[in-house]
Amino acid sequence: MSSFAAAVNATEYPPHLKHKVIFETFERLESGEAMLLINDHDPVPLRYQFEANHAERFTWDYIERGPAVFQVRIGKI
Repeated sequence: MSSFAAAVNATEYPPHLKHKVIFETFERLESGEAMLLINDHDPVPLRYQFEANHAERFTWDYIERGPAVFQVRIGKI
């Protein structure tokens, strides 16, 4: 398993801050680095935001797909 430059446990943040923290963390990554996102539901809407705002600049790989915990490796290209 690859290592992560950062991790965000989205369950620790209030809803209005989750995406802000995730995108700020992604922006701090260097090209080739990845972050780990931990969430309590499938973050599909977040992926759509990444596709809209960072098209072709990220990778999205599920490590764990629920039902209680979702973990996603988000890499910066």
